[in-house]
Amino acid sequence: MITLQGKGVSAGIARGRLSFLERTSLSVEKRPIENADEEIERFNAARRTAANQLDALSETMMDKIGEENALLFEIHRMILEDTDFCDPVIEIIKTENVCAEYAVNTAGSRLAQEFADIDDDYMKARAIDMYDVSKRVIEILSGNEQTLDRHDGQVILAADDFTPSETAQLDREKVLALVSRQGAANSHTAIFARTMGIPAIISFGEFLSGDLSGKQAILDGETGALYVDPEPEIIRELEEKAERQRREKESLEKGRGKPTLTGSGRPMKLFANIGSVSDADAALAGDAEGVGLFRSEFLYLGRDSYPDEDSQYESYRKVLEKMGERQVVIRTLDIGADKQAGYFRLPEEENPAMGMRAIRICLTRPDLFKTQLRAIYRASAHGNAAIMFPMICSVDELRRAKEMAKEAREELAAKNIPFSADVPVGIMIETPAAAIISDLLAKESDFFSIGTNDLTQYTLAVDRQNDSISSFCDTHHEAILRLIRLSCENAHKAGLWCGICGSLGADIGLTKTFVDMGLDELSVEPSYILKLRALIAEC
Repeated sequence: MITLQGKGVSAGIARGRLSFLERTSLSVEKRPIENADEEIERFNAARRTAANQLDALSETMMDKIGEENALLFEIHRMILEDTDFCDPVIEIIKTENVCAEYAVNTAGSRLAQEFADIDDDYMKARAIDMYDVSKRVIEILSGNEQTLDRHDGQVILAADDFTPSETAQLDREKVLALVSRQGAANSHTAIFARTMGIPAIISFGEFLSGDLSGKQAILDGETGALYVDPEPEIIRELEEKAERQRREKESLEKGRGKPTLTGSGRPMKLFANIGSVSDADAALAGDAEGVGLFRSEFLYLGRDSYPDEDSQYESYRKVLEKMGERQVVIRTLDIGADKQAGYFRLPEEENPAMGMRAIRICLTRPDLFKTQLRAIYRASAHGNAAIMFPMICSVDELRRAKEMAKEAREELAAKNIPFSADVPVGIMIETPAAAIISDLLAKESDFFSIGTNDLTQYTLAVDRQNDSISSFCDTHHEAILRLIRLSCENAHKAGLWCGICGSLGADIGLTKTFVDMGLDELSVEPSYILKLRALIAEC
């Protein structure tokens, strides 16, 4: 038996034959050309074809990976139009008089390497996206468009890495799991695997060698362990674990449709975090009692211009109608930091996490902000909406944001456009400053929702995107717990409800702590809801 240890990025047990992904080799030669203008037109035609393919892929993949995830292919489409990609290709064709295939491969490889060299794991993960786009254009230019190797029976698929396009198009009936030598935990490939329910392990390095192809294996996507030619004892242990997980899932289903109550009978709410209209279906399938965080910024990403009021209104309306009487908390625009949109033309910043982002953009661009607010208020006539402002650090910021919300309502009223007169307005507590003055902010708010991801990184001064310092990121640090407790206590003193919408909400090691603190709501990914309901009942 050979035991390999990687990094698990998608949980689950899988047993089957190891099969290495065979990609047709793309031979990219430095072929001389006679007419640069004609070659540039070949490149532009290939870009148009690639854009059409990505449009079709985005549309067909929505049901499989969700609207928010399918947005990636729109981002890939934007890369095709980006001058950072196009200009170097055209320059190489002109100056070196070489074929478009070579120019795309050269320019794309350089850009991918630039991303890979950035000391930020989020940006490193974008290198594979650049490779994916370049590969697509080269295949079109060469007339050698590839499909994934067709496998005999069910397999554990292995490769150096998987592109997002490859992962999204996997045949779930044949591919039991994914293992790779490289990869990133926050890559789109890992996200897609989790969404599709495919166990996946990355970062095996050269230990995952091609001579293992064809051997029987079993893996645990939770622990990151891969066993090749496994001993009967290992097979039995993991199959028993899989059976326990299956029985646990059946047991959790008994809580579906029931209210969330603590062991003492105190009611809590389990809401879902979503980022798109289709995610509302996942929230309902997960038995969410509402939406505690609708990440509205995803309406702004993957496009080259601002969404107008009507298109935003339609998205908010559809979610509210899907959720019926359940509350939907819509977070206003949170662009900036790790979520960038080029058309915003934000300034270059050495530390964007502490720069122009979220409510700061909104307060300095009132027309942009009020367009969104009008869309939300219009949609509020169709359901149970609430508005939440992110990154509030002062009472003045909150008052200014509320004043703009008032102006948005007045503008709608002046045009006799219907909206709900009873839309709660709350804030995210995601900075130490907000937590410390939460008694003052409570006087201006209708509710608090604690964004533990940013609260953690700002409290501990640890960049949550940087894996190299992840050992310093103690999410259970007493300072963070004290800030959460303080915020909750001040909310309750003012008669407000207080919840959590960050990653800690799904941390089962803290569930009892949060119940004891008196938190009223946890907003998590839909797949956690039934498990948390069962845990809360025991607290």
